[in-house]
Amino acid sequence: MAGHEAVRRRLDMHQASDEGGKAGAGREGWIRRIVGRVGLAMGLAVGLLGSGAGCRERPPSGGVPPPVVRVMTLTTTNVPTEHEFIGQLESIANVEIRARVEAFVERIAFEEGGDVEAGALLFELDPRPFEQQLLVAEGALSEARAALGKSEKDVARLRPLAERKAIPMQDLDNALAAVEVARSQVASAEARVEGARISLGYCEVRSPVAGRIGASEVSRGTLVGRGQPTLLATVSPLDPIWVHCNVSEVALLASERALREHGRDRGEVVLGLVLADGTTYSETGRFVFLDRAVDPTTGTIRVRAEFPNPDRLLRPGMFARLVFRPGMRTGVVVVPQRAVQELQGQTLVWVVNAEGKAQQRPVRMGRRVGSDWLVEEGLQAGERLVVEGLQKVRQDAPVQAETGGPGTGG
Repeated sequence: MAGHEAVRRRLDMHQASDEGGKAGAGREGWIRRIVGRVGLAMGLAVGLLGSGAGCRERPPSGGVPPPVVRVMTLTTTNVPTEHEFIGQLESIANVEIRARVEAFVERIAFEEGGDVEAGALLFELDPRPFEQQLLVAEGALSEARAALGKSEKDVARLRPLAERKAIPMQDLDNALAAVEVARSQVASAEARVEGARISLGYCEVRSPVAGRIGASEVSRGTLVGRGQPTLLATVSPLDPIWVHCNVSEVALLASERALREHGRDRGEVVLGLVLADGTTYSETGRFVFLDRAVDPTTGTIRVRAEFPNPDRLLRPGMFARLVFRPGMRTGVVVVPQRAVQELQGQTLVWVVNAEGKAQQRPVRMGRRVGSDWLVEEGLQAGERLVVEGLQKVRQDAPVQAETGGPGTGG
């Protein structure tokens, strides 16, 4: 309203100063100019009022709170010193059962894939040809023994006559020679009989060792042993079982150095075994063999370990990781695997410094320890490591660190 009163006063002043009375056309132009100025003033006033109202309605601005992350305070611990070698399981003896005589298979007396005892009957071959050979050999032996008896009787009869010079001495010598020939013939006949018995015995094929037998390589009615010993089946003892590894010379040097550091002998070290599915075998093993030299073509050396296998869980041909623990490492830092990031060949973690700001830290990691990771370089005990909320943090940005919770060590 004050604006309207001021306009009226200015109109009155201009009207009073116009003493000569201006023409109607001039007065109308003057009035239009005044009205335009009044509209401009009112528009400015309304705009100011509107802007003032808008400022009053805008909420006061405030800062974004720092993101919440979960941290753990690092501590030191003791972990076993470990070296792992990839190995393959082998039986201590893969015994090939072969036919030693030429004959037809009459019976298969075992269950394929089952366990057999030492001396157990596996195959029966047709024995009739060998029984006939044995009879012939025994007949020849009887003849040889009869000839020997006659020769010995001739000597007994001729010896007194030769002593009385009733017969020429040459007759006695011939009789003595005949005895020796007869004895050699008896020995040959006995050997043939023994050979026939052995061949007949080979018609019953028995397992020389206890173990697990594989599939039969022949079927009933097959002619085996013709020209060469035919493979019938294979028996493998499974308890204990061996693990063979080809260890690089670098790994060999590292393991030997670890043994010296801990004052241990190789044969005293208890070995573990991690199977192909990632589980740890329940039994422990020991080293039984280290080859004399490194293979120059591969740069590896052959190592053998032995493990008990009472439940027959382990089978020849399996692959496994041989875990060698010569001692303990003390005062080391381990971190959860989920707190570690790998980016462009670098291994990185996030820590919260004393000012409450996040900082990215390159680290050098060692081996896995269960669900954790051994830190070789880059972290120290007492530092706060971000384990949850890694996607929220930025370099040197403040964070709200919380401890506690599952797996944070807080």
